[in-house]
Amino acid sequence: MSLNNPLNALLSQQPFVVLDGALATELEARGCNLADSLWSAKVLMENPQLIYQVHLDYFRAGAQCAITASYQATPAGFAARGLDEAQSCELIARSVALARQAREDFLKEQPQAGPLLVAGSVGPYGAFLADGSEYRGDYQRSEEAFKAFHRPRVAALLGAGADLLACETLPSLAEARALAALLAEFPQARAWFSFTLRDSEHISDGTPLRDVTAALKACPQVIALGINCIALEKTTAALSHLHGLTPLPLVVYPNSGEEYDAVSKTWRHSGHACHTLEHYLPAWRDAGAKLIGGCCRTTPQDIASLARHCLA
Repeated sequence: MSLNNPLNALLSQQPFVVLDGALATELEARGCNLADSLWSAKVLMENPQLIYQVHLDYFRAGAQCAITASYQATPAGFAARGLDEAQSCELIARSVALARQAREDFLKEQPQAGPLLVAGSVGPYGAFLADGSEYRGDYQRSEEAFKAFHRPRVAALLGAGADLLACETLPSLAEARALAALLAEFPQARAWFSFTLRDSEHISDGTPLRDVTAALKACPQVIALGINCIALEKTTAALSHLHGLTPLPLVVYPNSGEEYDAVSKTWRHSGHACHTLEHYLPAWRDAGAKLIGGCCRTTPQDIASLARHCLA
């Protein structure tokens, strides 16, 4: 089955696709209080222009793919603010429109910079719970319940023109299976799936990465696999293991190495030596990584430095 792959145009010309970095970190740096169950999604309601500006700054820094502000944007989450499903889906679509507008405006500044992608963020059910369970995967839902939860957001992201989906920070094989099954309802959809980890060979719910890759092998709409929002020093071993399990391009966008406290919704230093993203680039390249960026606590400055090394 031959499918259109939005990554091909970039990967045919260069070894890496440079992803953006943290959205919430930048929004907080610009005055937003995100100690909230909606996290960055509440800014879609309160100050969408700020999200546009962060996307534009990441494109200016060298990012070739913007990830939308929809990680925690779901009808279930917005319902607590009194929004119905139609209003919620309008906000989710807005997350794509903001990224697309930033891309359009950047390409007016730098017409030679294309192609640039917009990836619609599909965060896990654990993100809606807002209790840190995307790092544990200790929640249970049926496949149909997972699909019902994710379906409106996926439809809204694709309907608004996202080039692909970033099914990200996934901690659970059951949820990944459900998302893969849901993609079949949207034949035009392409997605990367990236996971949080218990260790270099297991995702957060304890499932071996070997079983994860085997379960997703039959889904041609999944066009890259990888890891995100784990500490920098834990990335290389996991990528090396994944590289032996799948022929797909690998995606990696770690956090800064700090540890998240879900109770206080704050980050603290882990005590490990802090390297930069580009420090790991040679090892990531050798391990098959093709989509590379940053997650929580990374900045446009980090992406600018990474892009200089990636695309040199």
